[in-house]
Amino acid sequence: KKDPQAISFLGKKYFFGDLGLQKDERRAVELYTEAAELGSVEALFELGNAYDNGKGVQQDNATAVKFFAKAAMQGHAESRYNLGSDEGQKGNYDRAVRHYLISAKMGDWDSIDLIKTMFARGLATKEQYAEALKGYQEAVEETKSHDRDEAKAYLDSRK
Repeated sequence: KKDPQAISFLGKKYFFGDLGLQKDERRAVELYTEAAELGSVEALFELGNAYDNGKGVQQDNATAVKFFAKAAMQGHAESRYNLGSDEGQKGNYDRAVRHYLISAKMGDWDSIDLIKTMFARGLATKEQYAEALKGYQEAVEETKSHDRDEAKAYLDSRK
């Protein structure tokens, strides 16, 4: 039915060989591509991962970055984090910190950790670290709700 989320979901199942499907990374990439064309931000992220790791496609960092950038521009925090990591690996620490700040403000804790590490190494400022912490906390506060707390308590009780 051309549902981008369903197609992306099916792609993940092929990628990992879940739900009785035989693992088929190439088929997964085909499905991610279709889902991305239909508007799935998650599929853009998964395509970035596929190209970054050479899974189902030839490894190509430049193509991976293009997919991560498309997803990041649509609000995908983990893609933004990956862009920061790419810039950090290239030695572009200012750009890396900017990406990490954005993803931290979207609620990504791993970005906080990296900014903290960069601060300790003199690659980020105290102000940037403080801004990241504040932004992260605001993102966490925005997502709090009574229903989420109840769901978490229920899931925790089943462990």
